[in-house]
Amino acid sequence: MTELLFRDDAYLRSCDARVTAITDRGGIVLDRTVFYATGGGQPGDNGRIELADGRQIAIATTVYGEDRSQIVHVPAEGETLPAVGDEIVLHLDWDRRYRLMRVHTALHLLSVVLPFPVTGGQIGEGEGRLDFDLPEGSPDKDEVAAKVNEIAAADHAVTTDWITDEELLAKPEMVKTMSVKPPMGSGRVRLVRIGDVDLQPCGGTHVSRTSEIGPLIVTKIEKKGRQNRRVRIQLAD
Repeated sequence: MTELLFRDDAYLRSCDARVTAITDRGGIVLDRTVFYATGGGQPGDNGRIELADGRQIAIATTVYGEDRSQIVHVPAEGETLPAVGDEIVLHLDWDRRYRLMRVHTALHLLSVVLPFPVTGGQIGEGEGRLDFDLPEGSPDKDEVAAKVNEIAAADHAVTTDWITDEELLAKPEMVKTMSVKPPMGSGRVRLVRIGDVDLQPCGGTHVSRTSEIGPLIVTKIEKKGRQNRRVRIQLAD
């Protein structure tokens, strides 16, 4: 089982770890990691593994293993694999991760400004989108951006809580996403709280205060079906 250090501190950029397994496809499993694995619309982290002799192994992406108790670090093509038992240092591509954190937190605020069921979403480097089950008529993109920026500038703290699976099942209104369900089955579910404006289950990485998001723009609102509206955002920098 891989210890998920990013769940408690999304700002960790490196950690010591030990290689516990090499998968049939050449993926590297560690006993602990700061790398987020692909899930919930957020792409997996990349970076590098540093071996004791100074060699570097580039990690192209990170995914969950078959039973989701392990995180698999996928090396770039042509890289030489470490040996099981090797002690290594894991280094995160922090600039990329931080942009993903800012976008992910901004999308939570977008779901506050547009309080409709979320039918899909995607988080990218500096941009992202949410799909909403909206009635006829699209919102004004400049008004949406202004409201999101207003909430972000208020510098709300972003914190995490945990509830049991049973507690979440008793409060289905907390789940905004229709297509992506929060991970359940371990007995507890992680919640992301943004000040007093938002609380929802989420396993992704986020900034610690909304002011870190910075200004953003809504680049496009598209009609995707009779009621579905796709809202695209982009960090201004």
